[in-house]
Amino acid sequence: MRRSFLGILAILFVALLCAVAYRTVSAARELRALTQTSGQNGVFTDYRMEKPGNVHHISVSDLPQPFATPAVDNSAHVVSRPAAAWPQAPNGFKVQLYAQNLKNPRLIRTAPNGDLFVAESGPGHILVFRGATSDGKPQTTETFATGLTRPFGIAFYPPGPDPKYVYVGDTNSVVRFSYQNGDLKARGGPETVIANIPSGNEHLGGGGHWTRDLAFSADGKKMYVAVGSRNNIADTDEDKSEYHRANILQANPDGSDLRVYASGIRNPVGLAFDPATGVLWTSVNERDDIGDNLPPDYITHVQDGGFYGWPWYYIGGNEDPRLKGRHLELKDKVIVPDVLLEPHNASLELTFYEAEQFPEKYRGGIFAAEHGSWNRSVRTGYEVIFVPVKNAKATGEYEDFVTGFVTSDGKVWGRPVGVAVAKDGSVMVTDDGSNSIWRISYAGN
Repeated sequence: MRRSFLGILAILFVALLCAVAYRTVSAARELRALTQTSGQNGVFTDYRMEKPGNVHHISVSDLPQPFATPAVDNSAHVVSRPAAAWPQAPNGFKVQLYAQNLKNPRLIRTAPNGDLFVAESGPGHILVFRGATSDGKPQTTETFATGLTRPFGIAFYPPGPDPKYVYVGDTNSVVRFSYQNGDLKARGGPETVIANIPSGNEHLGGGGHWTRDLAFSADGKKMYVAVGSRNNIADTDEDKSEYHRANILQANPDGSDLRVYASGIRNPVGLAFDPATGVLWTSVNERDDIGDNLPPDYITHVQDGGFYGWPWYYIGGNEDPRLKGRHLELKDKVIVPDVLLEPHNASLELTFYEAEQFPEKYRGGIFAAEHGSWNRSVRTGYEVIFVPVKNAKATGEYEDFVTGFVTSDGKVWGRPVGVAVAKDGSVMVTDDGSNSIWRISYAGN
């Protein structure tokens, strides 16, 4: 018995030493990269150059060659928010801590009546937050549903002011709950709508990217489900675990007629319809391990039948060298995305701004959460960005909107995941680094 106990202690001690060594090596690697770079490499930047109001524009011609820099593992080790740290927004905006001490808050969606629904993906909960007090805290907080399997996507059906269901994208299925405006708790258990979504849970025979966002077309006739790839790169001719993955799927609201709407999208995390045009948009994590500045993550409108390159190509007809010479017939069919973001930003949820609280320049544009890099020698992301959309088209630029989640010495304390527009026009941001929800409002110049 004693030997077993000592053996366990030895294993734990070795594991602790390994963890300390890994963090030390990672910190040393980033420190070395910081001393060797200025923070600006042409259009490619890092957290040191992220500041509210800064504008970025990456184009296809800016892309380096594969393996121009080594692939690195520089994962963030999240620390507690330092006393002086606070998210930074442009002049005239105010940032308040709306909720804290949550458990893995991920996607956030606004119900037609203004309630905020939040997926706590780790514990499998859907929470509801209602209203805001004078100091910016929720007036009411309730648990709408529990017992879910890594929930992420939330959508209200039918679209419009009087939904009858709340749909939830579990990692392996789509379920729905009966609902009426103002409900703070589910009226009953979940009804399975689609049971055969590829799982992002190893215990369920899946793995890989696990988020499953949902969106309905404005007429309510079609439902869209985002399913990321299982792998970073894969020969999908041979690897059947990628079936129905790296796609946006389309189905009827009852789950019937499931089909691939768009393909070759490595990890389409966020989905949103442009309310002005009815066009579907997505926010995408591209592949890793071919260099610091390759390939860009992106935000783009999505074409029915469109092919976006994964795994064979990226950002147009740029061939992935790890699958060289494969499917040359697809090269000219790869759609170039509308907005290229910093590589490895980990772009997650996005939402269109149609309220009136913010200045005119923001109306009709996109806010998106950038969760932050791991495959880059110096960090990038960890912010909320704004993407201008003019005459129903993106300009190709994006702007730093809320920053400050990384300290000056590279320590990460916050990781934006979800963005939603509240009933009063403020923007709500979930942060699974500090397990908080932030409220950004406009106070004027």
